[in-house]
Amino acid sequence: MRFTPLKFRLPRLPQRRAASRLVRNEDGTAAVEFALVAVPFLLFVLGLLGMGLYFLASTSLEYGVEAAARKLRTGEAEKGSMSVGSFRELVCKGAGSYIDCGKVNTIVQHATTWSGITPQSCTDASGNMVGSTGSTGELINKYSGSASEVVLVTVCYKWDLAQQFPFLQLGSGGGSGPAIIQAATAFKSEPYK
Repeated sequence: MRFTPLKFRLPRLPQRRAASRLVRNEDGTAAVEFALVAVPFLLFVLGLLGMGLYFLASTSLEYGVEAAARKLRTGEAEKGSMSVGSFRELVCKGAGSYIDCGKVNTIVQHATTWSGITPQSCTDASGNMVGSTGSTGELINKYSGSASEVVLVTVCYKWDLAQQFPFLQLGSGGGSGPAIIQAATAFKSEPYK
C-alpha cells in the first residue's frame, strides 16, 4: 500500500497573483536600471567635458605666455618696439583662437634681482580681475626692463564657460561666476645688448 501525501492548496488572492507576476516579469528592467544610473552618468560625462575644456584653456594660455615671453627674453620685443597691446595679441595668438583676447590681462614686471619681483594676483581684495600693465600703445620694454634683468609675466584670463558647469565649482561666486585662469613665467632676460 502506497501512501500519498495530501496536498492542500490555499486559494490565491488576486493581489498575490499580481505581485507574483510582477516579481517574475523581467520586462523593462534595463530601462529601470538605466533610469537609476542615467543622471549620475550624465553628470560624470559633463564633468569630464568641463574639466577637459578647463585644462585645454589653461594649457593653451600657458603655451601662449611662454611663446610671447620668449620675445621679451631674447630682446626681440625691445628691438622691434613692441607695444603692450601687441604683446597681449602675441599671447592670444599663441594660446589659440578659442581664447577671447578681450578677456586677457597681461601683467609684466621687472627687477634687477629675483627678490625684487613680487608675484601678482589676478584678482584684487574684492574679487575683481586686476587690469593689464600699461596702456595698449605703450612700449612693453618700459615694463619688461632691459638685458640681463629678471622679468615676471603674469596673464589672467576670464573664462566664462565655467558658468555653464556650476556643479564643478570652478568659477568665482560659489561656482556660478566665471573662472579666472592664471598663467605665469619668470625668467632672466638674455644679455642681448
